[in-house]
Parts: sequence; C-alpha cells; structure tokens
Amino acid sequence: MSRKRDEPVRLTRIYTRGGDTGETSLGGGSRVPKTDPRVEAVGEVDELNSLLGWSRAIDGAPLVLARIQNELFDLGADLATPPTAAGERLRVSQELVDRLESDCDAVNDELEPLKSFVLPGGTELAARLFVARAVCRRTERAVLRVDEASPLVAVYLNRLSDLLFILARAANAPAGEILWKPGESAQT
Repeated sequence: MSRKRDEPVRLTRIYTRGGDTGETSLGGGSRVPKTDPRVEAVGEVDELNSLLGWSRAIDGAPLVLARIQNELFDLGADLATPPTAAGERLRVSQELVDRLESDCDAVNDELEPLKSFVLPGGTELAARLFVARAVCRRTERAVLRVDEASPLVAVYLNRLSDLLFILARAANAPAGEILWKPGESAQT
C-alpha cells in the first residue's frame, strides 16, 4: 500500500533491531554511534518536544505550541541529516526565526515590563514552560557541539527559549509572577 501525499512516513513496525549494537542511522543512511553529538542533539530536541506536548495538555496552553512542535520535528530532521556535497534543503529557515521573534513581541507587549529576575514556578502551565525553557537552552548547547549543523538551528532554539520564558510569564500574569528577591535566603 503506497503512502498518501500527507504521510511523511509510514511505520509498520516500531522496532528494527538496528540499534541493538549501540549504533543508529542518520537521515542519509550512514551509521553512527548513539553517543554521536548529532544523535545526542536530536535526543535533546525530542525531549524538548515532549515537554511542549506536556505543556499543551493543560487547558489554556498557548496555541503556538502546536506549530512549534511541528517546527521542532523539522529541526530534528535537519539535525539528523548530515550535509552532502550537493547540499540539503534545510527546513529551519530565517523565516521561522522571524516568526518566533514576532510571537515574542506579540506576547511580551501584553506583559508588564520586567523589574526583577523571575523565578521558575507559579501556575502548572508556567512551571512546565519554565522546564521546557531550561531543556531548550540545554538543547541549544548540544546543537552547538554538532559539526556542520546549520547555524540557524541554534538561533531558532535561542529564540524559542526566549518565547518559552515569555509564555511562562504570561501564564503567571493573572496570579502574579514569582520574583527573585536578592538576599532573601539570608533573612529566613
């Protein structure tokens, strides 16, 4: 049975046994150790995407997270495919970075200006978004260790961590943010 046009892949069996010896296949078909920095970075993207899905499970989660989850899948595909001499058509583009910046501006314009550092926590949605932001920053560092990764992948993740911070602030806005109070621990 052939794939439908809107089916990017059809998996009839999840296990392949191909990774049982500690190696996995990249997008171009080459085999590398599962400890390869490229594979590690793809795993970080997977964890980040899962955290966004977890955040979306809460009523009132920002709709933009659905789009970002799809973009992260594209980003992971870019990472999993080493460049060839012919070049690859990358899915992560400046347009995606610009869209994240636009999202940041739109949400941030509705918030009070920052007057202190914000502590992670607050509502359940905000707390999940703060965790996703921390993983996003770790993912960006993992991507920077990948030879020949598109520089836009790290830029996208950098901007995404900004957006996740802003979305977490927005999730806390009705109840108030938890602000850092320097030296408070010395007084308790």
